[in-house]
Amino acid sequence: MTLPYLAPVLDWYSANARDLPWRAPTATPWSVLVSEVMLQQTPVSRVLPAHRAWLARWPSPAALAADPPAAAVRQWGRLGYPRRALRLHEAARIVTRQHDGQVPTSRDELLKLPGIGAYTAAAVAVFAFGRRHAVLDTNVRRVLARLASGQEFPGPQPSAANTGWRSRYYHRTPPSPPAGRSPSWSWVPSPARRLARNAATARSRDNARGSRKGGHQPRSGPPASATKAPTASAAAGY
Repeated sequence: MTLPYLAPVLDWYSANARDLPWRAPTATPWSVLVSEVMLQQTPVSRVLPAHRAWLARWPSPAALAADPPAAAVRQWGRLGYPRRALRLHEAARIVTRQHDGQVPTSRDELLKLPGIGAYTAAAVAVFAFGRRHAVLDTNVRRVLARLASGQEFPGPQPSAANTGWRSRYYHRTPPSPPAGRSPSWSWVPSPARRLARNAATARSRDNARGSRKGGHQPRSGPPASATKAPTASAAAGY
């Protein structure tokens, strides 16, 4: 690959790269996996001592899997988001049971582990096994934004709520079109259609709840005051 900014970026990294244990040539895939989970929303300065203590106590997935989940939560300490410890413990159990204690080498297999999303799976596959995947975090996006468009900071990253439905639907085999629909029928629900369906469900639920209590008018109809006959004083204009 020959890109005008490739050499300067690599030169900068060679001169400024931090000496981190999960970057060492002797780092195990388990060390890389633990570091990536700990680094989720936690700065490196806080992860370093926790990572060293974790690997000293549990140098392999099998060692962690042999202890109860509560031990993992206690060892997690004050890193925050302790559910990560529980997911890491469950991942260690799966690795021990289904992969002979070896961290999976492929991104697809890593994605099946608890607490491992698209970024973490790609990062472990690349950093631990030298696979070729795009590892796109906030720092990389910032560099690319400055190189490609001259912007200091990248735009907002699409959230999982906005992009997750694509992965759910596009990774399936499209169903056959309904009766009377052409083969070009779009089977992916639009956000507007989903919102309308959710709103209708909410109205039905509220109407059913109101009818059980008595006296509640359905949302879809006019308010009760609009259907009452005017009183004598109202008709007279008072």
